[in-house]
Amino acid sequence: MSMEELSGDYTDRTNCGFDSQTGIYHSLFPHPHLAESRVALIDSATNQRVTYAQLHRSIQSLASGLYQALGVQKGDVVFVLSPNSLLYPTICLAVLSVGAILTTANPLNTESEIAKQVSDSGAKLAISSPEELHKLIPTGVPTILTSRPSNGTDNSLSIEELIESCDPIPTELAQARPTQSDTAAILYSSGTTGTSKGVVLTHANFIAIMTLLKWTVHETSAQDDVFLCFIPMFHIYGLAFFALGMFSSGATTVLMQRFELKAMLDAIQTHKVNNIPAVPPVILGLVKHARQAGCDLSSLRRVGSGAAPLSKELVDEFRQKFPWVELRPGYGLTESCGAATFFISNEQAKKHPGSCGHLVPKFAAKIVDNETGQALGPYKEGELWLKSPTIMKSIWEMWEATIATIDEDGWLKTGDLCYFDEDGLLYVVDRIKELIKHNGYQVLLAELEAILLKPSLNS
Repeated sequence: MSMEELSGDYTDRTNCGFDSQTGIYHSLFPHPHLAESRVALIDSATNQRVTYAQLHRSIQSLASGLYQALGVQKGDVVFVLSPNSLLYPTICLAVLSVGAILTTANPLNTESEIAKQVSDSGAKLAISSPEELHKLIPTGVPTILTSRPSNGTDNSLSIEELIESCDPIPTELAQARPTQSDTAAILYSSGTTGTSKGVVLTHANFIAIMTLLKWTVHETSAQDDVFLCFIPMFHIYGLAFFALGMFSSGATTVLMQRFELKAMLDAIQTHKVNNIPAVPPVILGLVKHARQAGCDLSSLRRVGSGAAPLSKELVDEFRQKFPWVELRPGYGLTESCGAATFFISNEQAKKHPGSCGHLVPKFAAKIVDNETGQALGPYKEGELWLKSPTIMKSIWEMWEATIATIDEDGWLKTGDLCYFDEDGLLYVVDRIKELIKHNGYQVLLAELEAILLKPSLNS
């Protein structure tokens, strides 16, 4: 082609991206959503929205307030007692960004349970929702509120005020930033150890689980999904997924303060929710009541399940009533910083009812015979041991419990009776400590639960 031809009128050559009126070339690739302007969080009750830009600035401002106004230092433990809220992720990320250690608690816990955790963790500061403040007063730990009380009678400092009054985090804080091996959180879980103890998770653990979460979102093409969060953020499931990890994928999360079935169904319809990480009781509620509620659930395309096994009967009922929705069970622990197995394919999940899926990347597993210590092959039941970059560092200030839970090679003893099939799919049978012996036979609580659930499914 000659230079004369090249210099001709290209107003109709739209395939080159050139606009002859402005003289500007534009990208030929589809325009992705930029995280700064995209909505990160939506309050399902108020419809209040937080963009990624607003979230980022709030985290920086709160980190500055914690460090400069309240003197929170690297290594200090900050206790958080609050239901889900738009501020919860900001609080968690700000605490971690100044190198402090996060410990979260269930708002339903009693005063004595709260006092035990505050004392055991050595908390230097507490952050509480106004309605839970009375549980912290007896502990004597300095406490600030998440938000201003609606009645305006309490003069306590609030997180909202710190965010509004403090400039973003100063550059000198860079010297205090944590390393990956530093402790990021102490989460209290009965888990593999019986009595509630503090599971120590590092920044490296959270970076690893967030990387894996981003991978799963990409592998399932969920980058543009709207997720619904009613899972409590004080629990590893909600903390790793929604308070920390989901932001790395750029997705939007509709947030509920707590679970209520009708409110969940309304949120799905109103916000066109596509994706719900759930637990078995929620899935049971959908099976029993969703159709009667008369809500449009056509936007829903995936429901995940964790925290407890799903019975085959419940899985079958769900798929019969919601054939367009992918149901994907998974498996994880507080001690593994979240999910360890995952179904990448809905067809695979359908073909293997009762399974929790394959190990996610960077995970290894063994099935260990409790009596011989021998590693077992497919279809042999034994204790599941896990190894990955997400495995906890230790049990807080309990060396003997730590070495009883993690061996010298870094294998986590989960306390779950499991087996793998010939395709590498994991099946959870029961908790080893919850096995019942009757007349010399082994009785599984999971089997009893499945029997008890049958009348509920049929009602």
